[in-house]
Amino acid sequence: MRRGVPLVYFVGIIPGRYMTVLPVYIVRDHPEELSFSVAVDAPYMPVSANIKLDPVSLEARRAYVTVETQQRVHQRGFRERVLRAYQEQCAVCRLHHEELLEAAHILSDKHPKGVPIVPNGLALCKLHHAAYDRNILGITPDRTVVIRLDILRESDGPMLQHGLQGFQGGKIHLPRAKQLWPRADLLAERYEAFRRAS
Repeated sequence: MRRGVPLVYFVGIIPGRYMTVLPVYIVRDHPEELSFSVAVDAPYMPVSANIKLDPVSLEARRAYVTVETQQRVHQRGFRERVLRAYQEQCAVCRLHHEELLEAAHILSDKHPKGVPIVPNGLALCKLHHAAYDRNILGITPDRTVVIRLDILRESDGPMLQHGLQGFQGGKIHLPRAKQLWPRADLLAERYEAFRRAS
Protein backbone atom coordinates (compact mmCIF):
# COMPACT_ATOMS: atom_id res chain seq x y z
CA MET A 1 0.00 0.00 0.00
CA ARG A 2 2.77 2.47 0.93
CA ARG A 3 4.71 1.80 -2.27
CA GLY A 4 1.63 1.81 -4.52
CA VAL A 5 2.57 -1.55 -6.02
CA PRO A 6 -0.09 -3.01 -8.34
CA LEU A 7 -1.44 -6.45 -7.49
CA VAL A 8 -3.54 -9.12 -9.17
CA TYR A 9 -6.80 -10.09 -7.46
CA PHE A 10 -8.09 -13.64 -8.02
CA VAL A 11 -11.87 -14.04 -7.71
CA GLY A 12 -13.08 -17.62 -7.18
CA ILE A 13 -15.57 -18.69 -9.87
CA ILE A 14 -15.92 -22.42 -9.24
CA PRO A 15 -13.54 -24.68 -7.27
CA GLY A 16 -10.14 -24.54 -8.95
CA ARG A 17 -11.07 -21.77 -11.46
CA TYR A 18 -10.43 -18.06 -10.95
CA MET A 19 -11.07 -14.79 -12.76
CA THR A 20 -8.31 -12.19 -12.54
CA VAL A 21 -8.89 -8.52 -11.87
CA LEU A 22 -5.88 -6.32 -12.50
CA PRO A 23 -4.28 -4.09 -11.62
CA VAL A 24 -5.68 -3.53 -8.15
CA TYR A 25 -4.22 -1.48 -5.31
CA ILE A 26 -4.47 -1.66 -1.55
CA VAL A 27 -5.79 1.80 -0.62
CA ARG A 28 -6.67 1.52 3.08
CA ASP A 29 -5.67 -0.70 5.96
CA HIS A 30 -8.20 -1.58 8.69
CA PRO A 31 -6.09 -3.35 11.34
CA GLU A 32 -8.91 -3.36 13.90
CA GLU A 33 -10.97 -5.54 11.51
CA LEU A 34 -7.99 -7.43 10.08
CA SER A 35 -9.03 -6.23 6.62
CA PHE A 36 -8.06 -3.79 3.90
CA SER A 37 -9.72 -1.93 1.00
CA VAL A 38 -8.87 -2.72 -2.59
CA ALA A 39 -9.41 -0.35 -5.52
CA VAL A 40 -9.18 -1.03 -9.23
CA ASP A 41 -6.67 1.08 -11.17
CA ALA A 42 -6.24 4.73 -12.01
CA PRO A 43 -8.77 6.90 -10.17
CA TYR A 44 -7.47 5.66 -6.80
CA MET A 45 -3.71 5.81 -7.27
CA PRO A 46 -1.71 7.33 -5.82
CA VAL A 47 -3.95 7.76 -2.76
CA SER A 48 -1.80 10.42 -1.17
CA ALA A 49 0.78 12.85 -2.45
CA ASN A 50 3.60 11.45 -0.32
CA ILE A 51 3.55 7.98 -1.96
CA LYS A 52 6.55 7.59 -4.19
CA LEU A 53 5.98 4.90 -6.79
CA ASP A 54 9.03 2.82 -7.55
CA PRO A 55 10.10 2.40 -11.22
CA VAL A 56 8.60 -1.10 -11.40
CA SER A 57 5.21 0.21 -10.25
CA LEU A 58 5.35 3.12 -12.66
CA GLU A 59 6.12 0.78 -15.56
CA ALA A 60 3.30 -1.56 -14.53
CA ARG A 61 0.84 1.37 -14.49
CA ARG A 62 1.95 2.42 -17.97
CA ALA A 63 1.29 -1.11 -19.21
CA TYR A 64 -2.42 -0.99 -18.36
CA VAL A 65 -5.31 0.99 -19.68
CA THR A 66 -8.55 1.11 -17.74
CA VAL A 67 -11.64 0.38 -19.80
CA GLU A 68 -15.09 0.50 -18.26
CA THR A 69 -17.45 -2.18 -19.49
CA GLN A 70 -20.60 -3.82 -18.25
CA GLN A 71 -20.01 -7.49 -17.62
CA ARG A 72 -22.41 -10.09 -16.39
CA VAL A 73 -20.94 -11.10 -13.06
CA HIS A 74 -22.18 -14.67 -13.37
CA GLN A 75 -20.94 -15.22 -16.94
CA ARG A 76 -17.56 -16.74 -16.13
CA GLY A 77 -19.01 -19.25 -13.67
CA PHE A 78 -21.88 -20.03 -16.05
CA ARG A 79 -19.37 -20.77 -18.84
CA GLU A 80 -17.30 -23.07 -16.63
CA ARG A 81 -20.36 -25.02 -15.44
CA VAL A 82 -21.86 -25.38 -18.94
CA LEU A 83 -18.59 -26.47 -20.57
CA ARG A 84 -17.96 -28.98 -17.79
CA ALA A 85 -21.49 -30.41 -18.17
CA TYR A 86 -20.95 -30.87 -21.93
CA GLN A 87 -17.52 -32.45 -21.40
CA GLU A 88 -15.82 -29.44 -23.05
CA GLN A 89 -17.34 -30.04 -26.48
CA CYS A 90 -19.81 -28.31 -28.78
CA ALA A 91 -23.33 -29.70 -28.45
CA VAL A 92 -23.78 -29.49 -32.24
CA CYS A 93 -20.47 -30.52 -33.83
CA ARG A 94 -18.60 -31.96 -30.81
CA LEU A 95 -15.56 -29.74 -31.41
CA HIS A 96 -13.35 -30.41 -28.41
CA HIS A 97 -11.15 -27.27 -28.22
CA GLU A 98 -12.08 -25.33 -25.08
CA GLU A 99 -10.60 -22.09 -26.43
CA LEU A 100 -13.14 -22.23 -29.28
CA LEU A 101 -16.14 -23.02 -27.06
CA GLU A 102 -18.67 -20.69 -25.47
CA ALA A 103 -21.63 -21.04 -23.15
CA ALA A 104 -24.77 -19.96 -25.02
CA HIS A 105 -27.90 -18.95 -23.17
CA ILE A 106 -31.07 -20.58 -24.47
CA LEU A 107 -33.10 -17.67 -23.10
CA SER A 108 -31.05 -14.50 -22.70
CA ASP A 109 -30.17 -12.77 -19.45
CA LYS A 110 -32.76 -10.11 -20.18
CA HIS A 111 -35.55 -12.69 -20.39
CA PRO A 112 -37.42 -13.31 -17.10
CA LYS A 113 -36.61 -17.04 -17.36
CA GLY A 114 -33.03 -16.41 -18.54
CA VAL A 115 -31.32 -17.58 -15.38
CA PRO A 116 -27.63 -18.61 -15.50
CA ILE A 117 -28.12 -22.33 -14.87
CA VAL A 118 -26.81 -25.22 -16.96
CA PRO A 119 -30.30 -26.30 -18.19
CA ASN A 120 -30.59 -22.81 -19.74
CA GLY A 121 -27.25 -23.21 -21.48
CA LEU A 122 -25.59 -24.97 -24.37
CA ALA A 123 -21.89 -25.49 -24.98
CA LEU A 124 -21.39 -24.28 -28.54
CA CYS A 125 -18.36 -23.55 -30.68
CA LYS A 126 -18.02 -19.95 -31.83
CA LEU A 127 -19.59 -20.71 -35.23
CA HIS A 128 -22.64 -22.49 -33.84
CA HIS A 129 -23.09 -19.96 -31.03
CA ALA A 130 -23.14 -17.10 -33.54
CA ALA A 131 -25.51 -19.06 -35.80
CA TYR A 132 -27.79 -19.81 -32.82
CA ASP A 133 -27.86 -16.19 -31.64
CA ARG A 134 -28.60 -14.93 -35.17
CA ASN A 135 -31.37 -17.46 -35.85
CA ILE A 136 -29.47 -19.32 -38.56
CA LEU A 137 -29.52 -22.45 -36.42
CA GLY A 138 -32.38 -23.49 -34.14
CA ILE A 139 -32.81 -26.33 -31.67
CA THR A 140 -36.24 -27.90 -31.22
CA PRO A 141 -37.67 -28.90 -27.81
CA ASP A 142 -36.75 -32.53 -28.62
CA ARG A 143 -33.13 -31.30 -29.13
CA THR A 144 -32.97 -31.58 -32.93
CA VAL A 145 -30.86 -29.13 -34.95
CA VAL A 146 -32.74 -27.10 -37.57
CA ILE A 147 -30.96 -24.89 -40.09
CA ARG A 148 -32.85 -21.93 -41.54
CA LEU A 149 -34.34 -22.79 -44.95
CA ASP A 150 -32.56 -20.06 -46.94
CA ILE A 151 -29.22 -21.27 -45.53
CA LEU A 152 -30.06 -24.88 -46.49
CA ARG A 153 -30.75 -23.77 -50.08
CA GLU A 154 -27.59 -21.68 -50.31
CA SER A 155 -24.47 -22.92 -52.10
CA ASP A 156 -21.30 -21.39 -50.70
CA GLY A 157 -18.57 -23.98 -50.45
CA PRO A 158 -17.46 -26.63 -47.96
CA MET A 159 -17.60 -24.51 -44.79
CA LEU A 160 -21.32 -23.83 -45.21
CA GLN A 161 -21.97 -27.42 -46.27
CA HIS A 162 -20.02 -29.08 -43.45
CA GLY A 163 -20.24 -26.33 -40.81
CA LEU A 164 -23.99 -25.76 -40.90
CA GLN A 165 -26.03 -27.60 -43.53
CA GLY A 166 -24.60 -30.99 -42.58
CA PHE A 167 -26.08 -30.78 -39.08
CA GLN A 168 -29.70 -30.35 -40.28
CA GLY A 169 -31.92 -32.88 -38.49
CA GLY A 170 -29.18 -34.15 -36.17
CA LYS A 171 -29.55 -34.45 -32.42
CA ILE A 172 -27.41 -32.34 -30.12
CA HIS A 173 -24.87 -33.91 -27.77
CA LEU A 174 -26.20 -33.85 -24.18
CA PRO A 175 -24.60 -33.77 -20.72
CA ARG A 176 -24.32 -37.14 -18.99
CA ALA A 177 -26.48 -36.03 -16.05
CA LYS A 178 -30.09 -35.77 -17.17
CA GLN A 179 -30.82 -32.93 -14.72
CA LEU A 180 -28.30 -30.81 -16.69
CA TRP A 181 -29.94 -31.38 -20.09
CA PRO A 182 -31.35 -28.26 -21.75
CA ARG A 183 -34.93 -27.80 -20.54
CA ALA A 184 -37.55 -28.55 -23.19
CA ASP A 185 -39.75 -25.59 -22.16
CA LEU A 186 -36.84 -23.15 -22.57
CA LEU A 187 -35.88 -24.69 -25.92
CA ALA A 188 -39.53 -24.46 -27.05
CA GLU A 189 -39.72 -20.76 -26.26
CA ARG A 190 -36.38 -20.06 -27.96
CA TYR A 191 -37.31 -22.23 -30.97
CA GLU A 192 -40.52 -20.25 -31.43
CA ALA A 193 -38.42 -17.08 -31.65
CA PHE A 194 -36.22 -18.84 -34.25
CA ARG A 195 -39.33 -19.81 -36.28
CA ARG A 196 -40.69 -16.26 -36.18
CA ALA A 197 -37.32 -14.85 -37.31
CA SER A 198 -37.11 -17.40 -40.13
